Amino acid sequence: MTHKIPFAPKKNKTLVQHGHQRIDSYYWMNERDSPEVLANIQEENDYASHYFKPILPLQEFLLDEFEARINPNDVGASFFIQNRKFQYQSIENKDYHQIIEWIGDEKTIFFDENQRAENQSFYQLGDWMISPDNQLTAFSEDCIGRRNYSIRFRNETTGEILKDEILNTDGTCVWANDSKTVFYIRKDSKTLREFQVYKHVIGTDSNLDELIFEELDERFYVAISKEVSKQYLVIHIESSLTSEIRLIDANLKDTIPKVFLKREKGHLYEVFPHEHGFYISSNKNAPNQQILFYSEFPTPQSLPTVVVAHDKNILIEDFLVLKNHLFIQKRINGLQQIEIKEIATGISQHVNYPEETYSSTFAHNQTYDASDFYLNYTSLSLPKTVFKYCLNDHQTTVYFQKELRDPKFKSTDYQTKRIFAIANDGTKIPVSLLFHKETILAEAPLLLEGYGSYGITIPSTFNPYLLSLVNRGFVYAIAHIRGGKYMGETWYENGKFQKKRNTFTDFINAAEFLGNQQLCDSSKIYAQGGSAGGLLMGAVANMAPYLWKGIIAQVPFVDVLTTMLDEELPLTVGEYEEWGNPQKEDVYWYMLNYSPYDNVRKMNYPAMYITTGYHDSQVQYWEPQKWVAKLRAYKTDQNPLLFDCNMDSGHGGGSGRSTQRLEIAKEYSFILNLEGIEK
Repeated sequence: MTHKIPFAPKKNKTLVQHGHQRIDSYYWMNERDSPEVLANIQEENDYASHYFKPILPLQEFLLDEFEARINPNDVGASFFIQNRKFQYQSIENKDYHQIIEWIGDEKTIFFDENQRAENQSFYQLGDWMISPDNQLTAFSEDCIGRRNYSIRFRNETTGEILKDEILNTDGTCVWANDSKTVFYIRKDSKTLREFQVYKHVIGTDSNLDELIFEELDERFYVAISKEVSKQYLVIHIESSLTSEIRLIDANLKDTIPKVFLKREKGHLYEVFPHEHGFYISSNKNAPNQQILFYSEFPTPQSLPTVVVAHDKNILIEDFLVLKNHLFIQKRINGLQQIEIKEIATGISQHVNYPEETYSSTFAHNQTYDASDFYLNYTSLSLPKTVFKYCLNDHQTTVYFQKELRDPKFKSTDYQTKRIFAIANDGTKIPVSLLFHKETILAEAPLLLEGYGSYGITIPSTFNPYLLSLVNRGFVYAIAHIRGGKYMGETWYENGKFQKKRNTFTDFINAAEFLGNQQLCDSSKIYAQGGSAGGLLMGAVANMAPYLWKGIIAQVPFVDVLTTMLDEELPLTVGEYEEWGNPQKEDVYWYMLNYSPYDNVRKMNYPAMYITTGYHDSQVQYWEPQKWVAKLRAYKTDQNPLLFDCNMDSGHGGGSGRSTQRLEIAKEYSFILNLEGIEK
């Protein structure tokens, strides 16, 4: 094992666009499986292992702490599929879940991921769906980590795995009502874009499956589902800006997908069939979404009824239709609220919560004529709770609550709060905080997390692992920066395209504000983000390196400009509607201005721990590899810079409980070691 800093060789490649030249010394790292690439990764992994060796006792201490806190035989809330009751459970000393089925008061193992994962270095169960006649189960699996799933089928009477196998799918499998026909999505072998819908009949050769729909526009991705009333299979065709829905009769009277509303640039909508018509959520002339109703399949002349009007201050975040009720998940001033509306009377009930920051979402509700509705609630200090709301008498009861193994844990020992930092332009940036009530905030180290892309909001949910930092005096915070939708659609619009820098400056301003307000020790601020949040980490490292004591960047999207100029890479064309197309000159120059890899320069950088998966399908391994190589060549400090490439994982990290816990323990030990904390 080498202990020397692994400086990678430079092989200058000139990249020219719009008359501008960039010299990329590490472009060669995209040669997947080449001896030189693998040798550099091995050197980096050896170097990281050497760094972590003295703090292995701290890692082991954290792992023991996780084990003592989290029940190894943990269970999730039970849920119903076709009036059958299921539940996920963990098994002590096993890495993967079991799915159990309750028959009366007896439970049986319905599906054991551990058996399927035997002899696999990576395993991910994708979708699983029982046929309407309960005779077969379709399930999908990824054994590489590239989100490329194979679909198999199991006979529920004999337990036999059928010969039918479908390769190169996105993992979704949807049954028609005849219980012998399955619809699924194929991916482009090069770009991995989901673009085709196929139909498979059980017992036939999958190579002869019928193509039902193909989307040729590379900006669009295709998905399929079965709506709750079981009348239709729903094909979802969507880009970042535009969508189109096509419906297939679930009874297969006709398998030609029927367009509900023709795609119209900028119009995003979803369809929720009901026995009396169709409800849709739509952003047409309604950026925060509105709910409309068509009494029949629309024609060009059809005019819908407005069920829930657009409100510029309220984002409609999710929507569900059952037989007698509409369920609307809203976000008001950043906080979620659920409205339950009777279809017959229009009368609404609202579910509200007392905490300053929390997450409230729909739980598993797939029974069309249900008399009960289930919803999730959690906060940074409260483990997941599932409430059961009785639709008849409007009473709410606790259906399930996650419990920690640690008998000393009390939610009341911790405090959550929400503050508003002030951005450079005066905008108020919401920040959610978690800390132990005994923590002296002005002296506390801070771990600040952010994402800020694709309209995704990091939820304020309970994370039992975080207690290992918070119990050691850390403050944990989420910066709800522009580029997400925490404050509505305009919050997203003001953090993308030519306004992308707002995402980065919001995060920097949030950190500065927390320090200035003595909500942490301003000399002990750590930042963390993954994927597009890794882009955020790269950008803020370049823009404000002095602010961070350490940075953790997971599967970071940092070589933005080169990736977005390469249309043959997975995701690139579809991402134009999120980042812009740098083949346009104004986009090129704006992107060049923030692309982390292109803006590395000679200066001091904070301590950095950077991770990736060799089989990552979303952000290719070479982006962080190149970034680390360039940082090594340019940085003028002695702070640790570590690169950890998991050769058996993809975008979501390693699979299995033990691998995932080890990854978290390494991240935490990296931070704690910088703080001089040994236990």
